[in-house]
Amino acid sequence: MAVLTDVYELNNGVNIPKIGFGTWQIPDGKVAYESTLTALKEGYRHIDTAKAYGNEVSVGRAIRDFGIARENVFVTSKLPSHIKDHDGVLKAFNETFSDLNIGYVDLYLIHAPWPWRNIGQKCDTENVEAWGAMEEIYKSGKARAIGVSNFNVHDLKNLMKNTKVTPAVDQIQYYVGFTEPKITAFAKAHNILIEAYSPLATGDVLHSTELTALADTYNVTVPQLALRYCLQAGVLPLPKATSQAHIAANKALDFMISTIDMERLNACQDTAPSHFHNETQG
Repeated sequence: MAVLTDVYELNNGVNIPKIGFGTWQIPDGKVAYESTLTALKEGYRHIDTAKAYGNEVSVGRAIRDFGIARENVFVTSKLPSHIKDHDGVLKAFNETFSDLNIGYVDLYLIHAPWPWRNIGQKCDTENVEAWGAMEEIYKSGKARAIGVSNFNVHDLKNLMKNTKVTPAVDQIQYYVGFTEPKITAFAKAHNILIEAYSPLATGDVLHSTELTALADTYNVTVPQLALRYCLQAGVLPLPKATSQAHIAANKALDFMISTIDMERLNACQDTAPSHFHNETQG
């Protein structure tokens, strides 16, 4: 479907498919391998993983076994959030590089600005050091773009003030009713693409009577409405699924939400997520 081959252009000129297949909470082994392979068969050309997910080996094997030309699939992975020292970053990346075994990574992200065990801890100096190593990885060509995840405006400014390469992406929790307007506005003003993890609010959108009623008017499912909302907001959603039916359904987004209905969705009350994801999430 066209939506799977449409792209955003990152701030360094690299093209990234507008929808990614998320692999958070998909265990290594048969499940991760088969779900990634199914996504590729369904036409997904953007796969998102992380060292913290523990499934890079199976994700990489699925990509190799599918037999697609390497340049035709976009692969993202992430640096564990607690690793902030220069040598530690390089070591972690080399492990990811080896585990994926696909020649290069298209996008490599710092998974969070603080260790998951100390959410909110100030790590400005440490993030600058980590980003310096990320820049080295980028210059080596082993990662075509570099970015961050879970960074707020302060964290982004800290990197931009003290380093050379502006992050290409900030991957944050984002869904109807929780759109991080300050982060999103800052990112867009500086040509940093927002990626939406948990674009279905880890399933909570399914319980919204308002979204259900609106989805019915378009003859689509609530997840399809929520994912289309992200796209029309200029955000890149990362839906996760393991069944073939859900993987296929999540790509059926060739419809348009009207301007009036986008305004209705934008007006949904922003509420804090019930919990911040831990180290195995996002």
